[in-house]
Amino acid sequence: MNEKLPTREQTVNFLIEKGCSPRVVRHCKAVADLAVEMTQTLQDKGISVNARLVETGALLHDVGRSKTQTVDHLIAGVEIARTAGLPDSVVSIIRCHVGGGVTSEDAVKLGWPDDNYIPATLEEKIVCYADKLIEGSSRVPIQLTISQLSALNNGAAERVKALHEEIAALIGDQQ
Repeated sequence: MNEKLPTREQTVNFLIEKGCSPRVVRHCKAVADLAVEMTQTLQDKGISVNARLVETGALLHDVGRSKTQTVDHLIAGVEIARTAGLPDSVVSIIRCHVGGGVTSEDAVKLGWPDDNYIPATLEEKIVCYADKLIEGSSRVPIQLTISQLSALNNGAAERVKALHEEIAALIGDQQ
């Protein structure tokens, strides 16, 4: 990929400039650190992953929290990223990081544009998965996230479990 991606410092500064709280910035850094760690493990196994894209997307996944703390932060984040002229690949990571992804049917129920918000690329999946393993800025077991999402009865827990199984199988880690 020849996309122009900002450096880590530029990306963190962007979060701050857009009004993200120190707590959100710490969370985004923790997700990025874990996502980069996963990416390195995958690359060491010979799996092709764009590490810069993973890091940038992970750092920016919650930029929409500068506008709202609701699930709609995804929509706000997409708008912020598009307005800033960030590459589509980064926008796509932001667009599909919530839960284990959001189906078009559930998106309509949320009042979002009718679209599929399910992570498809490996980079999107890594960021989405890493986000599910970080609560605040601390790592948590995936079972905790799955348990919390189970109460929603919208398929998110099943999507996260499937995402966990897919990534864990690639990494070779059954957290």
